[in-house]
Amino acid sequence: MSIRELPVINCCGALGAPTLSDEEAAAAAAVFRALADPARVRIVNLLASSEEPVCVCEFVPTLGLSQPTVSHHLKKLTDAGLLEREQSGRWAYYTLSRDALEHLASLVEFKEVYA
Repeated sequence: MSIRELPVINCCGALGAPTLSDEEAAAAAAVFRALADPARVRIVNLLASSEEPVCVCEFVPTLGLSQPTVSHHLKKLTDAGLLEREQSGRWAYYTLSRDALEHLASLVEFKEVYA
């Protein structure tokens, strides 16, 4: 299940909410699965620190991974709704999905942390 299958902002409660529906928990788990790899976390970090869309060709040397591996990770993040992909000629350019980032931030929002 991806974020795109549900209304992004209103569908999923924060993990700190009193209760989560099965659908909300499944949507949150899909996001965390997509981020459950260090390379994917680095991709999100690179995109978050870039003011422009990033070409797939730029990830390969930066991550030190092969092009097929980078494409695999980008596909997982895109399928989860975290990235947006735009094709320009032979190259694909990626940006972070603003809706998905707002959703991700809301997932980890807790009212209080107990010691």
